[in-house]
Amino acid sequence: MGEFPQMLSRGAFVKSVVALPALSALLGAPAGADASKASQAAMHYQTTPNGDMHCSLCRFFIAAQDPKSNGSCQVVDGPISPNGYCMAYAAK
Repeated sequence: MGEFPQMLSRGAFVKSVVALPALSALLGAPAGADASKASQAAMHYQTTPNGDMHCSLCRFFIAAQDPKSNGSCQVVDGPISPNGYCMAYAAK
């Protein structure tokens, strides 16, 4: 007659139970945030310069097509003003 399916070991069952919530969290994570970048709050980002130091002169700043529009940053998440400043500032 038919064979019985192989029994699942207790260890394999526990591993699958632990993996399910992790997989669920991964699939449910917001797509907009870049986990490899720091938040603006964590980097003390501000939309005004700090003396002569501003994002458009920083090596991490990625300019937009229009020089007056917000660009992005290799370190800080979200839209970045060319006139902004944060503690990750590093002159070009």
